[in-house]
Amino acid sequence: MAELLKVEKLSAGYGEAVVLHDISFALPEGQTLALLGRNGTGKTTLINTLAGATRQHGGTISLAGAALHKLASHQRAAAGIGWVPQERNIFKSLTVHENLTAVQRAGRWTPERVYEMFPRLAERKGNLGTQLSGGEQQMLAMGRALVVNPRLLLLDEPLEGLAPIIVSELLKAISRITREEGLSAIIVEQHPQAILAISDQAIVLDHGTIVHADSAATLRRSPELLDRLLGVAR
Repeated sequence: MAELLKVEKLSAGYGEAVVLHDISFALPEGQTLALLGRNGTGKTTLINTLAGATRQHGGTISLAGAALHKLASHQRAAAGIGWVPQERNIFKSLTVHENLTAVQRAGRWTPERVYEMFPRLAERKGNLGTQLSGGEQQMLAMGRALVVNPRLLLLDEPLEGLAPIIVSELLKAISRITREEGLSAIIVEQHPQAILAISDQAIVLDHGTIVHADSAATLRRSPELLDRLLGVAR
């Protein structure tokens, strides 16, 4: 299986503050990586660093063999990074449809395919971002990342603070995007069992370093280990 993302000896943070230390891992094409850890361990910083939103102090990032760490965030998007940050960052003054068409790039993911995946958005395509619920805003944020037609999707806590029925819809959508469509993804999530079930690999961060790496299936079958690493098994 071809290697899509390679991170070597990465250190990064905000200004002079270094949050990540000596991070190295690789992700094959078509696979999903669950990024786990307690709050404040560097998960969001790692996602933000891959997207180009932090200060990198050392190491390299490559996507399909091309150096990513030398590029600005908008150039990384053009190179194949789709990013859904915790803040979602939708254009709240634009309609759902305008949000999608404003960033759309040529490829298999179109606004129409997003509407097919998220019928709630189809029903609200004329609504402004401010008129959407939190779950609908998350669906729109994912849709915006998809219509960029990325090679790698970065999702930072996509299920946070959402109702169980919305969580179920989003998990099904993420599973379809990764399992059926074969899009590579890195997912930060506080619900380890839910996200491990749809991932191939898993790494656990603590104090800005990788303290454990394994297959997602192995880690999911090891609740005692999860409890020790995360402080919560479920």
